[in-house]
Amino acid sequence: MRGLIEEKIESLTSMKNYPKQLSYSGNLDLLEHLKVSIIGSRKPTPYTKTMTHNLSQALSHVGVCIVSGGAMGVDAIAHAGAGAGNTVAVLPNGLDHKYPAINKKLLSSIEQEGLLLSQFDDDFIATPWSFVVRNELVVALGEVLVVMQADIDSGSMRSAEFALEMGKEIYVLPHRLGESKGTDELLKNGNAKLILDIEEFVAQFTGRKKEVTFNDEFLEFCKTNPTCDEAVQNYPDRVYEAELEGLIKVENGKIFLL
Repeated sequence: MRGLIEEKIESLTSMKNYPKQLSYSGNLDLLEHLKVSIIGSRKPTPYTKTMTHNLSQALSHVGVCIVSGGAMGVDAIAHAGAGAGNTVAVLPNGLDHKYPAINKKLLSSIEQEGLLLSQFDDDFIATPWSFVVRNELVVALGEVLVVMQADIDSGSMRSAEFALEMGKEIYVLPHRLGESKGTDELLKNGNAKLILDIEEFVAQFTGRKKEVTFNDEFLEFCKTNPTCDEAVQNYPDRVYEAELEGLIKVENGKIFLL
């Protein structure tokens, strides 16, 4: 399904200015789900990649829909970890464009199974200011905002400002000193809470603590360093996703865990 959203979305009333238009493609029912917004660096560390995947997967397993911005890095990993059918990607451009191009396959699968949203005309091409507009909508849709990793002067920190203006709680990961100066600053100023245990974080959205495991048959298979052809033959859909999430690398025709 594709069209314009005519009915007012309650969570978006927290925005400074309610969107003049809101186009969608996909499953609008996801807007009725409990949602968590996950954002962060386009160049996450291996630790951030793993934690983003684990967190979005754990939330998705208990029915929480993941919202992010469709960008490279943390955004793409959060979408993929949630699964295409349980995620909302908010675009900085019109629905006719799949940007960035490296995420075209991911965004197309979200369009088919999940939900794409845009505040722009279908043929609109992303500009610097449209990313800021996109970021505000990402924040507004979520119950809370999770900033996985961020530099001081980054779009993620502007998103954190939106969250503070909207009165939303912000959560961050513990990082090594100097690795994520933006989230360190949020903690220093008392503007964010630490996620020290994924189970405990997820439990606040389920009302009870739920054991969360991350056993992944595909990743176990990758420990044997199979050839790329073997991996694609046995897990045709997982190779691309895992590579996008930064969980594996393909080198000299073989698969390696990161």
